[in-house]
Amino acid sequence: MNRKEILELMSHKNYPCISIMLPTHRTSPQNKQDAIRLKNLVREVEHRLSGKVNSNEASLLLEKVNDLVGAVDHNYTLDGLALFVNMNVAVKFDIPFSVKEQVIIDETFATRNLIYTLNRSPKYLVLVLSGKPTRLFEGLRDSLIEVERNGFPIYFQETTWDEPIRVGEITNNSAYEDEKTKQFFRKMDRNLNSLNSVEALPVVITGVKKYLSIFNEITENKQNVIAQIEGSYDKISPHELSKLAWPLVFEAIEKNKINLLADLEKAVNANKYASGIEQCWRRAVEGRCQTLLVEKDFHCSANIDIDGLTLLPVEAPGHSGDISDAVDEIIEIVIQKGGKTAFVENGALSLHQKIAAILRY
Repeated sequence: MNRKEILELMSHKNYPCISIMLPTHRTSPQNKQDAIRLKNLVREVEHRLSGKVNSNEASLLLEKVNDLVGAVDHNYTLDGLALFVNMNVAVKFDIPFSVKEQVIIDETFATRNLIYTLNRSPKYLVLVLSGKPTRLFEGLRDSLIEVERNGFPIYFQETTWDEPIRVGEITNNSAYEDEKTKQFFRKMDRNLNSLNSVEALPVVITGVKKYLSIFNEITENKQNVIAQIEGSYDKISPHELSKLAWPLVFEAIEKNKINLLADLEKAVNANKYASGIEQCWRRAVEGRCQTLLVEKDFHCSANIDIDGLTLLPVEAPGHSGDISDAVDEIIEIVIQKGGKTAFVENGALSLHQKIAAILRY
């Protein structure tokens, strides 16, 4: 799952968009009940589609839902499961935290849990600098999977050099080897840049002191590097490597939250902020939200006025124009208009009624 996939889901605005959320279990015997509960949710989908769409469309949608359900292996789930189905889409995601069990059928998909996943547990990369080979891993929390694309893993002896190295121009073997290493790392850095161009993931670098020094000298990815670990980790297992990398990534995530709250305070002092869900809605629709901050458990049902700019919270949706969770809608609008979102701990935005935005202007 990445931001591009979430944006693709957000682009669908046609009824019915079916979102199914299920808390799951990683181990037996708890996971034995997950399949039964998922089938119960499918029955709920069937019941709620009845009379809302024609029988042929309902049949096609249920077939897509059942195909996704049949592809779930409950022996290898994480802590949550999300399924999204409409006439054009059928995708599922495993989520590394528990979600509320629910079925949502609306004009758009309920993507909040996916966005929360990327904010709470963003994917990251771990680059193991070495000539035999340099390896790249993609991480989610404390789990690492080796990347085998964009030229990775890359071996020193298989590299063809961009420029010939003339021995007579280099006075000693050490300088000659350093130049070869620089060329090797430049090629590797371009591979990394290409892979990371779609979604700029944070990167943790590991390697001996010499390799770290050369990498820092030549890299074009400095802006994405959040931590470096000195040492030789050529033969370390992904599990052991994750024990070194994930705490550093988590520390960076927490530091970013603190920095965002500090940025919000600066925005308040500069009068470039929105506070509360009604203000945030209006500024989001206007395209003025640079960063939206939301307390992680904040939800709000609301009614949208005919002008589209005025949002009025309601106790529960029940009338035409009511939406079940205006927070989800604001998050989607901000992202679609090029802004960023971040979830913070409950109580962190108590002065702003649980939601606030840093404005572009």
